Amino acid sequence: MLKNIKDSTLIFEEKRTLKWFLVLFFTISILYDGFFYFFNPFVTNGEIGFKSSFGYILYIILLLLIPVLLVVYKNNQHRIKYAFVISYMVLNLVNDLTIYGGSGIEYTSGNVVELFLIVFSPIFVSELFFLVITGSVFLKYVTVAFFIHDMKVIFPAILTLVISSMAYLLLKRILGYVSAIKLSYNKQLEAIVKGIIATLELKDPYTKGHSERVANYALILAKKMGNFTQEELNAFYYACLLHDIGKINIPDQILRKPGRLTKEEFDIVKTHPVVGTKAIEKVENLNDSSGVILSHHERWDGKGYPEGLKGMDIPILARVTAIADAFDAMTSTRSYREALPVGTAFNRILEGKGTQFDPDLIDIFKEVFTEWVSLHKHYQTSSDLILNSRINTQESEVGL
Repeated sequence: MLKNIKDSTLIFEEKRTLKWFLVLFFTISILYDGFFYFFNPFVTNGEIGFKSSFGYILYIILLLLIPVLLVVYKNNQHRIKYAFVISYMVLNLVNDLTIYGGSGIEYTSGNVVELFLIVFSPIFVSELFFLVITGSVFLKYVTVAFFIHDMKVIFPAILTLVISSMAYLLLKRILGYVSAIKLSYNKQLEAIVKGIIATLELKDPYTKGHSERVANYALILAKKMGNFTQEELNAFYYACLLHDIGKINIPDQILRKPGRLTKEEFDIVKTHPVVGTKAIEKVENLNDSSGVILSHHERWDGKGYPEGLKGMDIPILARVTAIADAFDAMTSTRSYREALPVGTAFNRILEGKGTQFDPDLIDIFKEVFTEWVSLHKHYQTSSDLILNSRINTQESEVGL
């Protein structure tokens, strides 16, 4: 399955943001606690230092926690910020309860570090992280208020909500800009991919519209599975558009041959998955497509090509593409036969359950088949309109 964070640039940015977040966190914590507990000229009764020995333990635990989290979440470093913040809030809650719980000491105020957490949380551009921070800070004050029965705790709780509201507006603006940039990038990437496909269509008339139809059939099936994020589905759509890109390397006389291919000619055609994979393997943000491009002609029983993969060894999205590719191939007119009725194509795909196709995916295919039929009719209607338009234009040009 495609991963959400595969781009090395995104990983680098996550690491850099996390580093600065931790540096600022400890800097502000040390400055605040140092002034408040050690250099505050208004320290009552000349008491200097944390009100509880747990204040020192808290810092030691947090410092030791960082290398532990780096080891535990080595391959999922975006989770470190969640684990660190939640650990801090739990330790901070224990510290407050140790100081004020049952001691009769008046609750002074909230902690400026919590204010920092809320204000700076938008730098990770994550709504979930923002909610974790805001929720944990507010929950801490509610818990403290419950145990020490001091209404003064309500003030920092309300202040938390006010500041959180302002920080959330900032986060939404950032998310809006990111979404706009991502949408623009996706449109540009799609345009580039379709431009590549248009070049292939000039070489092989049969592929005209084939890649787009396969991509849309496969996307419906993949969505029905419910296993993929929107980003993964977008990447899969581009992969399907490019699934036959390797045919650019096949001689025209083979691609346009009006009859059936010889064994030697078919062996040449079977090279297109490998050629296509090599063509995009070094293209950033398209190299995730390699599994679909390389394996969309593999069969469930291991009799496919180019590697003869079998069963679950075939990438799941390549198995999805194989069904969509077969359906469109059967329902499209070829140089050596007319298009088959959709009912006939449906039955032939069912016959391939457990041999050519993944049996579990065939069950899902049956659920989305009506959507495929509607899409097929849409493409047929569009094709007829284009054909009629061309005929009318030609007739007007010759004065008929």
